[in-house]
Amino acid sequence: MDFMELEREKGITIQSAATHCKWNKTYDNDNNEFHINVIDTPGHVDFTIEVERALRVLDGAILIICGVAGIQAQTYTVTRQMTRYNVPRICFINKLDRGGANPYKIIDQIRNKIKFNAILMQVPIGLEDHHKGVVDLVTDNCYIFEGDGIKYNIESIDNQKDEIKSLYKEYKHKLIESLAEVDDEIAEY
Repeated sequence: MDFMELEREKGITIQSAATHCKWNKTYDNDNNEFHINVIDTPGHVDFTIEVERALRVLDGAILIICGVAGIQAQTYTVTRQMTRYNVPRICFINKLDRGGANPYKIIDQIRNKIKFNAILMQVPIGLEDHHKGVVDLVTDNCYIFEGDGIKYNIESIDNQKDEIKSLYKEYKHKLIESLAEVDDEIAEY
């Protein structure tokens, strides 16, 4: 949502912006439509007040963490702000198509540096120049990107290479273990 020329030139968000979208929850055959308001806030330390203002009105937040650089100084500040305002959050690791991307290292940083009980919900299929999609550990589907990555095809995990199947099994097991720590029904499963 970066619309200012300086934002596009520097590749950072300077001014908060809001937009609206709809999401159709169809994975359980229940066609509920949800209305989602999205606020994009700056991540740079010079714009902490912009983030503070936005956090006061949010129902939840997505903390975006670079898959290459990982946890940065401003991440700690934003995390403290989210905690202060009791904002539930999930983390999204982006830039997995860039050189040096390592989501597994980033998960360790999230767990050890900002003390979130983080677990992957999706396993990347390839990294850097070979990043071609993700395996969703909840739906067990593979989402294979087409061209620019906006469109995708859904494939079975069975059609993937053994190394992807192995990662899928490892992280599916970790996801279930993590959920079992907080849910007795899953623990019995």
